[in-house]
Amino acid sequence: MSTLPQISLTARLQTAKRAALAAGHVIMAHYGHHLTVSTKSSQADLVTQVDLECDELIREILAEDMPGEVIITEETYQEGQGFDLSNAWVVDPLDGTTNYAHGFPHFAVSIAFVEAGEPKVAVVFDPFKNELFTAVDGEEALRNGISIHVSDVQTLDRSLLATGFPYEREDQGPLNSSIDLHTRFLKVAHGTRRAGAAALDLAYVACGRLDGFWELHLSPWDVAAGILLIKQAGGVVSGFSGEPLPLNQRRINIVGSNAKLQEAMIQVTSGR
Repeated sequence: MSTLPQISLTARLQTAKRAALAAGHVIMAHYGHHLTVSTKSSQADLVTQVDLECDELIREILAEDMPGEVIITEETYQEGQGFDLSNAWVVDPLDGTTNYAHGFPHFAVSIAFVEAGEPKVAVVFDPFKNELFTAVDGEEALRNGISIHVSDVQTLDRSLLATGFPYEREDQGPLNSSIDLHTRFLKVAHGTRRAGAAALDLAYVACGRLDGFWELHLSPWDVAAGILLIKQAGGVVSGFSGEPLPLNQRRINIVGSNAKLQEAMIQVTSGR
């Protein structure tokens, strides 16, 4: 029985960075030009030819350096499949597609390597701002090679938080729950933001631009890289009731912060 070669996390990071930068080049080459846009799960769930081109490019680069490894991407995932995250790459080739399709400059490439269900390597690249967020398990998180840390805000009334809303519009439950939580957080925080790219929201928590983030019904490729960025920058992530995050589930409810705010945020997300 053949086994895959042992590859260091440092080598994996270098490959992930190369793939993210290559995809970012494609993204910016098409930015502001006419795009072919179609929909997936709903009228609000967009995909462009750039998503698909970047998806293929990232898979090619990862397979070239790490042949035979599992690669799970947003654009190749078939609904109903499970997630084997024992040893896998988890990729969102263009997080914030709706922003990108409208020319709103807030989008990113997100690539993570997951081992035994835990992110071990993370890359989030914002090609418009040329910001490369990286992390390796056990090492500090970086932005363009410089160490980053979560904020030191200690109370919700001094916090700037971010969230997003689910694409599912026919089932009003998740949307209504999201609106309710947004209203509750809006009443207690300095402010809330809904910028439309979860990977960047999580990266912004990691570097202290945001103090916390919550959202319902995300997917593994939305959050895998951001989870590690926050952890390695000194923050924490969990489910809405404080439980360990089930990264292998199709729909994930996540709350993350600088750690000092986590319990207060969970009080809101759990309804306690």
